[in-house]
Amino acid sequence: MSYVEVPGAKVPIRMWADPASVEDGAMQQLRNVATLPWIKGLAVMPDVHYGKGATVGSVIAMDGAVCPAAVGVDIGCGMSAVKTSLTANDLPGDLSRLRSRIEGAIPVGRGMHEDPVEPGRMHGFPTAGWDDFWERFDGVAEAVKFRRGRAAKQMGTLGSGNHMIEICLDEDGVVWLMLHSGSRNIGKELAEHHIGIAQKLPHNQGLSDRDLAVFISDTPQMGDYRNDLYWAQEYAKYNRAIMMGLLKDVVRKEFKKARVTFGQEISCHHNYVAEERYEGVDVLVTRKGAIRAGSGEYGIIPGSMGTSSYIVKGLGNEKAFNSASHGAGRRMSRSAAKRHFSTQDLVDQTRGVECRKDAGVLDEIPAAYKPIEQVMEQQRDLVEVVAKIKQVVCVKG
Repeated sequence: MSYVEVPGAKVPIRMWADPASVEDGAMQQLRNVATLPWIKGLAVMPDVHYGKGATVGSVIAMDGAVCPAAVGVDIGCGMSAVKTSLTANDLPGDLSRLRSRIEGAIPVGRGMHEDPVEPGRMHGFPTAGWDDFWERFDGVAEAVKFRRGRAAKQMGTLGSGNHMIEICLDEDGVVWLMLHSGSRNIGKELAEHHIGIAQKLPHNQGLSDRDLAVFISDTPQMGDYRNDLYWAQEYAKYNRAIMMGLLKDVVRKEFKKARVTFGQEISCHHNYVAEERYEGVDVLVTRKGAIRAGSGEYGIIPGSMGTSSYIVKGLGNEKAFNSASHGAGRRMSRSAAKRHFSTQDLVDQTRGVECRKDAGVLDEIPAAYKPIEQVMEQQRDLVEVVAKIKQVVCVKG
């Protein structure tokens, strides 16, 4: 890890990345955050890259304030993974049917279910709190209430971009299920609604970047934002849980003879806010493109659609606010990836993976991401590896 002292900053920028490898725009965003009046600490993960207002891959601790753009517009986006009783020997040589079955069960892209999924009909799905969760929707911002029907039908759907569903093998040949998604369109609309409100507040005028507008504790605007934020974070968690339930059902049906069993599900947000305490001070911690990695806590750090991912345990490094990276991190924008690479490059870089290999997912080509092994090496004092897994099926939106 290296520390970068920023002139005029209130706190040091603690970096688990090589500062020379961070693009100028992202470094300026880090400097902007480090000078905010409410800042108490800033930790930068090895997958750091430019984002809206705050970089992706940053952990920001503030005293009595939250910056919505430092959470990200996909509130509650995160990962889920589960180990199965299947092994590589149980898998067929042709995995195209399995991918097709997954895509048929879980809508991708902008798709949604024709009717909302009923968790009570899903095998072993815990439904406690489900009705209360939807009742609390009546308390969210008026600007998005009319979206309730769409939000209900999008519950249990993947989305697009870097969201994915994967069937993976660990180094012992054991099959894992893994997926990545968030709060879908309802979380995005709530985030954008509140960012717009924050930017108009008097205390945010004159900031170096208007996208760093914050809400202050004990104000009506902060109360409204935290209400909607926590609801969207819960939506994202339910969304992943329902998708995992649907994915398990596909696997059970496809491998009936194997009588598949599943281990304990691992789930972690990587765009969210948490109330935590460091050095005797209560702070609001935003992790944007970062996971919590408290001592012994399980997490998931994915690579790209053609590289390995990692199941990890946190080491509880308080200098990093008990955090770790959320993945490999982009080193090239989506438009740049489309300019630099061809579909043949995508075919070559995803060889051995049953997945889409067309122009529609070219922006997700593995070479557009930082090497996951390098990212893991840079955070050896943040997490320990429990399992290294590699996809054999990858479903993209």
